[in-house]
Amino acid sequence: MQRHKLKAAVLICAAASLATAVAPASASTGTQSPADVVIVDCFSHPQVRPNEFLIACGDGNSILTALRWSDWKPNFAAGRGLNVVNDCQPFCAAGTFHPYPVTVRLDRSEPLNKNPHQRHYTQLRLVFTDSRPSEMPRVVTYRLWS
Repeated sequence: MQRHKLKAAVLICAAASLATAVAPASASTGTQSPADVVIVDCFSHPQVRPNEFLIACGDGNSILTALRWSDWKPNFAAGRGLNVVNDCQPFCAAGTFHPYPVTVRLDRSEPLNKNPHQRHYTQLRLVFTDSRPSEMPRVVTYRLWS
């Protein structure tokens, strides 16, 4: 009986691995087509409709999470999510991360330096829709890297 359970478990794991390997990727997981405008992450990876996006590449103290995109077009992208920010109290290594609801807009698409045929957004604008970190204005605009 144990042998049958083991064999069934192995078959289930193998089937799950195979399904994962051959499943088509969706836009929400960051797969891109050559025509898509992308956002470049901290590791220079182009992404389309990412679920998460690290803003503070140096220290990781600000990240966008739970992103849901309503538009992803050649000239702009728009969505909603959470900006999870470290309060750095009493200092950043001992700080606490707090989520703040935001609307997100990506603008100013330009050709990528490494691939001029691919366009990427160069500006990120956040609008805090409820509470926000005390040191931040309600609207924040970041220049994005390429």
